[in-house]
Amino acid sequence: MPLWYSSISAEHATVRQTAGIFDCTHMGVWEISSTEAAEFLNLVITNDITGLFVGSAQYSYILDTAGNVLDDIIIYKRAENKFMIVVNAANNLKIKAYLEGLRNNQVVIDMGNPERKLKYSPAVRDMKICCDDADCRVDIALQGPAAKDLIFAIIKDKKIQEVIENLKPFHFIETIMAGAECIISRTGYTGAKTGFELFVHPAKAPQIWNKLLQGGAVPCGLGSRDSLRIEAGLPLYGHELAGPFNISPFEAGYGWAVKLEKEFFIGKSAMQQNSKTYNMKVTRIELPATKGVRPVRQNDTVLDKTGMCIGSVLSCAKVDEKQIALAYISKNTMENAPVGIYYAARNQNQVRQGRKQNIQKEQNLQADITGMVVSRFAKFDVGEKI
Repeated sequence: MPLWYSSISAEHATVRQTAGIFDCTHMGVWEISSTEAAEFLNLVITNDITGLFVGSAQYSYILDTAGNVLDDIIIYKRAENKFMIVVNAANNLKIKAYLEGLRNNQVVIDMGNPERKLKYSPAVRDMKICCDDADCRVDIALQGPAAKDLIFAIIKDKKIQEVIENLKPFHFIETIMAGAECIISRTGYTGAKTGFELFVHPAKAPQIWNKLLQGGAVPCGLGSRDSLRIEAGLPLYGHELAGPFNISPFEAGYGWAVKLEKEFFIGKSAMQQNSKTYNMKVTRIELPATKGVRPVRQNDTVLDKTGMCIGSVLSCAKVDEKQIALAYISKNTMENAPVGIYYAARNQNQVRQGRKQNIQKEQNLQADITGMVVSRFAKFDVGEKI
């Protein structure tokens, strides 16, 4: 996945105004199957899949027994005893090893009872391993207000079009697209109100990609993927989730995906404690980005209106004449609160000139740029930029 094809700003605007296509074939795709699959998954993930039906999907987390986030995932229920899970590429091998360890009872699942074992051992299959006649899958994301029309230009069947038209977020259909078996899902990572992910056989992915390009989809790279998800307020593993601050789902703003009412899931005790004691949170901040304004970067310091350090920037992107930052700050900071940013030293020359590099919480500094805390997640209208 290149950083960009044309430019980050142009590709960002395309997704907000028409439709962009992302090569997400680097993402991990796994199948969990057998009569034990649902019971196994419900012990491994934080969310509750008992309410899922065939054709629906769900966002969730995989934790270790200490409550550390190993990955955030999406689970797709394809049949009563067959689930597909999509994991972050950087965590693919880790999740593979973890699932195998759980299946073979080689992993501690309960710190309060180290002898506790999982009773289930379903089949686990890497769906990216390409076999000509097997049900293999990779991910292509088509995002933006024109995405549906581009799909309809390929799929002419009116009944299938009607089903796709009425797909709600986190629902999917399995059909044929450009001669290939395809899972078409109302999911994505851009904040687009209209967006799909297409899961196809690796050998068929190029023909789907090319068909969509011919229809007018614009290829988009890693840079716009990042600016789009930052603008929308979506977390990236290692930044707004887990990472140096070991950010939990509750701190990230996704406590709803941790079902503490479940009798047990791996990491539940730690999540129960975290839900009661966390005092930091991920928030979204708008800052100016007019000519001459220095870009805000990860690890820059967030200050309250008195100049006191309340946290750090996790990610930031320029969108039109604004910068949108995702920051890890004090939980009691309210929406619409004014905040400042102190540019932390990025090299030893800046340190020698007096700029501070390691800023402690509650330390007082002079802000270099000021902005405001805004809603945790952005909302977009179809075909309209904000």
